[in-house]
Amino acid sequence: MKEKLIITAALAGAATTKNNNPNTPYTPEEFAEETYRCYQEGVTIVHIHAKDPDTGMATMDVQAHRDIVAAVRDRCPEMIINISTGAVQTPPEQRIAPTIDIKPEMASYNTNSMNFGIANHKTGEVWMEFIYDNTFAMMEDFARQMKENNVKPECEIFDPGGLYNVLLLRRKEGLFEEPMHFQFVYGVAGGMQFDPLLHLSLVGQLPQNATYSVCGVGPHQQKAALQSAIAGGHIRIGLEDNVKMPNGNPARGSWEQAIWVKEIAVIAGRPIATANETREMLHLG
Repeated sequence: MKEKLIITAALAGAATTKNNNPNTPYTPEEFAEETYRCYQEGVTIVHIHAKDPDTGMATMDVQAHRDIVAAVRDRCPEMIINISTGAVQTPPEQRIAPTIDIKPEMASYNTNSMNFGIANHKTGEVWMEFIYDNTFAMMEDFARQMKENNVKPECEIFDPGGLYNVLLLRRKEGLFEEPMHFQFVYGVAGGMQFDPLLHLSLVGQLPQNATYSVCGVGPHQQKAALQSAIAGGHIRIGLEDNVKMPNGNPARGSWEQAIWVKEIAVIAGRPIATANETREMLHLG
């Protein structure tokens, strides 16, 4: 079972719109159809940022999440749903509300406050930036609420400090269920960039029996995926992270990116995990 590789698809993201890629889902029906196509290509977890269907802007509205999740579950009941708790300039109670209301099997769990920007990495120009608040008090509160509602936290590691923060809070008895699950996020302006040696160093500091996945923004996507496949981790793809295919063409959907992940898995000798195998490997439910 340890050789199996789990594919996650982040279908939309807070910042990705149809202007970036016309296949970005906005409506519940679009989320449901994209989820089904991803499942057909081996994806077993979908990460959901709800959208306002009229504007394509991200929203933490509980009803918007209910509508999307209901449509996804109806179209593809086997799929594991991972709801985002990430939102800038949004009160903590609004960020956690959809997760507590819906009680998905997983939810993102952000681990450090940081500069969070959208930038041109070639020129150094920062187009947009925010202070992304994730205080220790917020992290502890989110962890307790997730545990009470049987939601598995996916610890999002944007830089090494985020990992150290989680390991610090982990010392509080009963805050997290073991084994824990982590995700290393590479390429966000304000966070860490992908580096093979850094990646191996971070993996080496994970708690015993912990699982992890990687996601890379833009050009970091393929590099991080390759490293994770070799090093025993799992892979996230999707239009949230990259709107293009490795050849530079626009992706026809997150599902199309899953195709090249399966090719990587074959080369690495990693069979793709089924939904039930994913649940067993991540100790969900």
